[in-house]
Formats: sequence, structure tokens, C-alpha cells
Amino acid sequence: MASKSKLSRIRNIGIVAHIDAGKTTVSERVLFYTGISYKMGEVHDGEAVMDWMPQEQERGITITSAVTTCTWKQHELHLIDTPGHVDFTIEVERCLRVLDGAVVVFCAVGGVEPQSETVWHQADKYGVPKVAFINKMDRVGADHGRTVEMMKARFNSLPLPIQMPLGEEEAFLGVVDLVAMKFFTWDEASKGVQYEAADVPGEFLLQAMEGRDRLIASLADVDDAVAEKYLDGAELSSEELLAAIRKATISLRAVPVLCGTALRNKGIQPLLDAVVDFLPSPEDIPPVTGVNPLTKQEDVRKSSEKEPLAALAFKIMMDEGRKLTYLRVYSGRLQAGGELYNASRGRKEKISRLLKMHANKRERVETASAGDIIAVMGLKEITTGDTICDENHPILLEPMDVYEPVISQAIEAKTPADQEKLAVALNKLLDEDPTLRVKYDDETAQTVLSGMGELHLEIITDRLQREFNARVNVGKPRVVHRETIQKRVIGEGLFERELGEKKHHGQVRIQIEPCALDGGTEIVRRLPEGGYIPEELLAAMEEGIREALASGVVAGYPVVNIRVVIVGASLVEGESTPLGCRIAAATAFRDGCSKADPILLEPLMLVSITTPSEFMGEVIGDINARRGEIEAITPKGAVSEIKAKVPLKAMFGYSTDLRSATQGRAVFTMQFCAYDKA
Repeated sequence: MASKSKLSRIRNIGIVAHIDAGKTTVSERVLFYTGISYKMGEVHDGEAVMDWMPQEQERGITITSAVTTCTWKQHELHLIDTPGHVDFTIEVERCLRVLDGAVVVFCAVGGVEPQSETVWHQADKYGVPKVAFINKMDRVGADHGRTVEMMKARFNSLPLPIQMPLGEEEAFLGVVDLVAMKFFTWDEASKGVQYEAADVPGEFLLQAMEGRDRLIASLADVDDAVAEKYLDGAELSSEELLAAIRKATISLRAVPVLCGTALRNKGIQPLLDAVVDFLPSPEDIPPVTGVNPLTKQEDVRKSSEKEPLAALAFKIMMDEGRKLTYLRVYSGRLQAGGELYNASRGRKEKISRLLKMHANKRERVETASAGDIIAVMGLKEITTGDTICDENHPILLEPMDVYEPVISQAIEAKTPADQEKLAVALNKLLDEDPTLRVKYDDETAQTVLSGMGELHLEIITDRLQREFNARVNVGKPRVVHRETIQKRVIGEGLFERELGEKKHHGQVRIQIEPCALDGGTEIVRRLPEGGYIPEELLAAMEEGIREALASGVVAGYPVVNIRVVIVGASLVEGESTPLGCRIAAATAFRDGCSKADPILLEPLMLVSITTPSEFMGEVIGDINARRGEIEAITPKGAVSEIKAKVPLKAMFGYSTDLRSATQGRAVFTMQFCAYDKA
């Protein structure tokens, strides 16, 4: 029974938000307050209460250590910090994939911003329950009501304001808890550690009663038991309300909304209470599903130590030159020194250490069980998205979606010594980052890096020089194109040659046609009746076509949105070989492509710009000059949001141009949308 209660007291949560909504400040305050309660339990070990607070820079680093374990009211919180920048969407996605709940931070001034929307929809995709925190209530222009209205307009879930701010901007005093009907104020001298819950002041009582009534009315829409009591006019106790809010949150029907100002140390403890009260434990989430690699049947794992082991590697970091793998354990147990089976690679590996990350130190542990997020040392072959399981009960969990890179840049080592360092460094970075691609170009002797955006590549090249001491020359960023065709044609390929003592022959006919496959390709066999071709020759033809698809006839880019149909082949007994058929199929493909009006495709980006309304004209004019297409313009108070589709090629250096056109007041985010004619 003890282990069950341990599971119900775990919360795997992430803090996600738009850039500059105050996410890191919220994370730091969470570590500060939970650190104190965590240390208080340890004072008898001779550790002073305040000796854990590291310097600002170090604290910044601890938060990035992927997972920080902290304690609040006998509950263990595994806190995952995520980046807000759109170039690092994959980081956010990786984290949401293994989280049970998320705290979404909004800025009371900016409201719902583009990246907050992206993150919210990513959380919906993985079915992650959310708690919202409206930060920066003390800033000029803070508007709690407007932010809640924007959430209603943009998201499917119903926002439930369970707190009411007393005062806004400079006059922000504290918050009223509408469930317990208490007024919370924070003591500034103790950095918000001391806070008190008093009765609601008389002049605000009516306002608070109305707020509570609205909360219950909203809950009644999603909970029948609350609706019954509400319609009967019966009073709901705080416990009944908390239980109803928890149920609505976990079923993704509602999102509790809290508020405060992290920088002024107000509102964080009630946020931690909300995490414990409303977000699910590993027991509350549905069992994880996967596929048995042997039988190809669907399999499930309940969140329990007694089930066979199933875990997902969601992040890999280099730690002092050694590989550190973060695993989310869904079921079963891990033992330090034990063996693991990597179902994605079909290999066994040995664990050398298990580490639990705290805000201020690492703790070596002997075991990790269902519900834990743990760092493992000693795994060499593993990559992001791999499934770790029990070899006798194999399971493959759904891998993570990996985005295709849209921008590339050539780099070359400055000296032969740097060349050696560069090769080692790139291998380590590739392990860490699934969105990075590296290709060596023999003709130019350059290494080509491809990534998600200018910032992404900038950070990679910076890390090469700083962390790995590999000095490199960097070329200009280049766009990664694709190719396609515009009409249906028949292609033929013939290969006849004597290699070694053996004669190789292959003659293949294919039909290629354009089709809308959303950036994909399809190879189909459609042989005439009675036309028999041995399976090994057909497989060789398909392999030849696949190789040819990787390099088109216009500029050598991969070919997409195309269907290739194998319609026939002439076989010569004793001479038709897999090698002959493979080369003939590739020749047929190239022959067909050159006759089918091949064209280049370029990546289009979905750009979202938030600008003060007085600069609207300049911003729209600039987008049009960049061959952009305006999709929508939405006024949001003093600012307007412009959504447009723009070719990536025209977006290089855009951040500098946008700043100079708007006196540095506009912000933009962009993400890949589709490929279109160049």
C-alpha cells in the first residue's frame, strides 16, 4: 500500500510559456520556496536552512538540468523547465510527451501570445491537463479579465478563474482565493516566504461572492453533481469544489486560472497548492499504450511497479563529457547496475548509475520505479525517443514526432586539429538534438549543418566553439529546398554490364505522377496480369527508386509529393540481377523526372508578428516586399497580431529589420508551414 500512496504523491509537471512571460522567474521562485521546505526536513542532518542558494548564474544552470525534483506538502514534484523560443519547439514537445501536467504562464500585459498558443495546442495533442498562471500582475497595463477572455476565445478548454486579484498594476495587493474565500497577502521583507490568509476585506466581499458564483456556474457546465446542487441552491463546501475542479482539469474540460507576480514573490505558494490539488499523479493518467515488436499487437502498461518495465528516453545531455540520459519510467522498476533492453534498437545496455536531480545537488539512488523521471548514466547506444523495456515483455512506445530542418549552414574546421574535435563534438550534439542534421560534402570539404532556424544554428556553432573548443569558419545560412514534378510520365531504364565475371542486366519501366502527399513519397507495384517478377528483384527496384528520390534532377534536393508506380520489367534469364534492376530503376526514375517538368520547392514559414498598431503599415509593407501573404490581422488592444505565410529565404535577418522598423517594440515567431513553388 505504501508504494501506491507514493505514486499518488508524485507530480510530473512542466512550466511552459511564451518568451518573456516570466517562466524562468516562476521556476526560480518554485525552487526557492520548495527548497526551504525541503531543507527544513533535513536540518537535523546539520545542513543550514539557507546554505543551498547558489549564485544567479548557477541557479540558471540548475533549472536547465532538464528535471529538478522538489517537495511541497509531502508531494514530490518533478519540475521540467522548457524553452519558450519557437526554434526549440522540439524541446517543448519532448517534455510534454513525458509530462502528466503543465503550468502555462501568461503575461497579464501581453495576454495570450503566439507561442503560448503553440504550446497549448501541443499540450492538447498529448492530452496534458493544465493549470494557468497569469504573471506580471504588477506591471503597467496588466489586465486579468482581458487575459481570461482571450483564453476563452482561443482555446477549447474552459478557463476557471479560482482567484481574483485585488488591485492591478502598482496597486496589486494580493489575491482572493474564491474556493476557500480567503485573502492572501505576502510579506515582502521575507521575500514572500511568510504569507497570510485573512478574511476577505468588507469592501471586496460582494465582488468576491460574485466571482465565486461565476466559478460554480462555470463548473456546473462541465460537472453534473455541481449542476444539481447549484440549481437546488445548495451551498458547496470547499472540499466539494476542489474535487470538482480536479475532475474537470484531469478530464481536460477546464483549466484553473491563478494569478500573481513572480518577480515580487506573490502568488507562488497557491500555484504550488494548485499543482498538488488539481494536476494528475501518474495513477490518474490513462495507461500508456505501445506495440509489441514481436507480435505487432497493441500492448498497454499501467502505472505500477508490478507491471513489466516500460520507459521512454526523452532527453540526452552531455555531462562532463559523459552521456546522461533522462528517462520517464511508466511502469516497473530500474535497478542501478542492472541491464536494460532498448526495444527501438534491439540491444542490451548496462546502467552504471541512477541519479535524481535536485535544485541544488544530485542524489545517487539505487532504484527508480513507475512515475519517476530519472537520469541514467552508462547508456551508450541510446537516442532520443527510444523505448527501454523488459526483454521478456517487449513493448515499443510511440516515438516522438521529429520536425524536418528548414535551414542549413556550411562550417569548416580552421585547422586539422580542429577537424578532429569537430567530428567528436558533432556526434555528441547529434545525440542530444534530434532536429539537427549533419552532412559532409566531399566536393567542397565542408560540413553542412541543418536545423530549425537561424537561432538554432547560431547556438550550435557557438556551443562547438565554447564547449568543445572546436574553432570553425561559418558560412551564410542557406535554405533547404525540395523538388517535385508537375505531370505524369513513363520512365524507362536499361542497365547492361559485365562486372567481374558476371553479366548484370536490368530493364525497368515506371510511371511517375505528382500527388498531394504532404511532403511524402509513395512507391506502388502495379504489374500487368501474368507479369511475374521475383520478390528480390522488386525489392531491389524499390531500393533503387528510394536512392534516386534522395537527389532530384534540378539541384540534387530530395524529391517529394510524388507517386512512383512500377509497371513492368524485361527479365533475361540468368542475367537479370538485383544490382542490375536497382541501377535500371534509378535510371528510369531520373529519366522520368527530367521529362515531367521538375520544379524546385521552397519552405514557407507561418510568421506571427505582434506589433504596436502605429507600425502596422510598415510591417505589412515589409511582409509584402518579402513575397509574403497576409492571412489575418487581429487587433489586441494597443497592439495588433499579423499572421502571414512568407518564404524562409526572405526571412533571413528579419529580426533586425523588424526591430529597426518598430523601434524594437514588435516581436515575431515563425514555424515551418509547408513547401511551395520557388
